Amino acid sequence: MIKKIFKITAIVIASLIGLLILTVLGYVIYISCQYYRIEDNLNLEISNNQSNSVQLNQSYKISTYNIGFGAYTHDFSFFMDSGTMKTGEKVTGKNSTAKNKQVVLDNVNGAVNVAKQIDADFYLFQEVDIKGTRSHNVNQLELLTKLGNNFGYTFAENFHSAYLMYPFNDPHGANTAGIATLSKFKIDEATRISYPIDESFPNKYFDLDRCFSINRFKLENEKEFVLINSHMSAYDEGGKIRQKQLEKLNSILTEEYNKGNYVIAGGDFNHDIANSINLFPTKQEVPEWIFQLSNGNLPNHFSFAAATDDATCRSTDIPYTKGVNYSVVIDGFIVSDNVQVENVTNLVNGESVDFMFSDHNPATLTFKLV
Repeated sequence: MIKKIFKITAIVIASLIGLLILTVLGYVIYISCQYYRIEDNLNLEISNNQSNSVQLNQSYKISTYNIGFGAYTHDFSFFMDSGTMKTGEKVTGKNSTAKNKQVVLDNVNGAVNVAKQIDADFYLFQEVDIKGTRSHNVNQLELLTKLGNNFGYTFAENFHSAYLMYPFNDPHGANTAGIATLSKFKIDEATRISYPIDESFPNKYFDLDRCFSINRFKLENEKEFVLINSHMSAYDEGGKIRQKQLEKLNSILTEEYNKGNYVIAGGDFNHDIANSINLFPTKQEVPEWIFQLSNGNLPNHFSFAAATDDATCRSTDIPYTKGVNYSVVIDGFIVSDNVQVENVTNLVNGESVDFMFSDHNPATLTFKLV
């Protein structure tokens, strides 16, 4: 009788283990079948395009803002981020999805109101979900169009995940997101360019299908104003992928400048671009992912336009408290030497946004094409 019980128990345990193995295998097959890289050199649809043209020797304002898929209230920390306090304590983020749908609506609408205060002619947005478990299926691109009917826009998809079960207590789910470029002026052509990415397992399923978009504006002198919206990799041990991405971006910058075009590349570079690595008060150590870029990393005729009057990114391995979280400037612009920089700031009407609606603050550039 005892032998029979043991035999039945062994069969049940073996069956459960077999079922677990089949489930895991099935899930791996599912996410592998769902995975694909978005087409490179993809023409982008231009929606609500405007008729006015960009002019030479006139001041314009452009702002870049990573809205963090609408999840980042001050108490939100992200499960993929980890760091070290100056006490030596290790910390890791806990959240994967926004608290609820209303939080997402409040954060994205809050970011829109910030953008309205900036009153720019061009906006570059990153981490814009159009459908996602993590953002409770709020179409954030639709909310961004509340900036006004006088803006045309393009959208380049850079995240399209199958249903990600991790973390188990708060699955990241299935998500579709990208970068949005808004313009008061006629966009003559727009293209999505793929960045090199980390294609190792399982990183490629969790990280974005990184890209940048090229938005072209024809000028009276038969040249073009080339506006690039970029979002480089964040989770990149040793910075090797980001180096390849910078090489790809630099090749485009050089190519466009050699055509005689005027070039601005803005966005989230996920590098310190303002020598700000130790600039802002913090109770955390400098994160391992922070690498610095300077003008020496750019092609001839290009330089960074970035401000240090406020940080643009805060650590997300802990909830936000001013002066506690590590913060740095990773958002800003690269400009060609035929673009005159009149002003660059990370403040809005002289005040800090203080990461109220995202883990990023906006950066704004006033410029002329000369």
